[in-house]
Amino acid sequence: MTVPLPHARTRIKICGLTRETDVDAAVEAGADAIGFVLYPASPRAVTAERAAELAGRLPPFVTPVLLFVNEGVPATLAALAEVSGAMAQFHGDETPEQCWEASGRGAHRFMRAARIPLGAAGAAFDLVKYASDYSRAHAILLDAHVEAYGGGGKAFDWSLLPPAVDAHLVLSGGLAPANVGDGIRQLRTRCKSLSVDVSSGVEAAKGLKDAAKIHAFVAAVRAADALS
Repeated sequence: MTVPLPHARTRIKICGLTRETDVDAAVEAGADAIGFVLYPASPRAVTAERAAELAGRLPPFVTPVLLFVNEGVPATLAALAEVSGAMAQFHGDETPEQCWEASGRGAHRFMRAARIPLGAAGAAFDLVKYASDYSRAHAILLDAHVEAYGGGGKAFDWSLLPPAVDAHLVLSGGLAPANVGDGIRQLRTRCKSLSVDVSSGVEAAKGLKDAAKIHAFVAAVRAADALS
């Protein structure tokens, strides 16, 4: 397993963006990736066409990410073709083979969300096996298991995760400027690399981001990087 170097830079994804002003604020703050939810049941949902419009504002080296929940392969591939340079995030019940097919058999990079049970039940989730099952994924995104798909803004117990996972991990679920540093400190040494993903923790309302909160979140991540 690869041990992260000291003072590694934590990559940041701001997810659930629906407005031009929010995309611009995330880019200005220093986000590495911008997430667009293509799940119609979500209050943050956008169409592939709208995601393409918003992604068109991104400068070089900022990655658009499209979040899917149990979407069909043809629709997934069409959306990925619509948004240039997009990465897929599978957040439903997709099997390893379904993820592979929906990514164009490797034509597009993808993340697979692992939905970790809340409370003590999180200890029973076998993240090592999950990462092995989805070994074709570029990263495993860690989110809390709630009734709704696509993320519920709740944090699971990070301390219950295994000490060593041979994968790139993306910590999500209930993150905010106040707790992201603790999450980074707890998980950075447990994986190949650690990134963070925030949505509700930087919002003024569902689907409407708050520029000041975005900047505070990025600043908290950078502060944690400086100390780790």
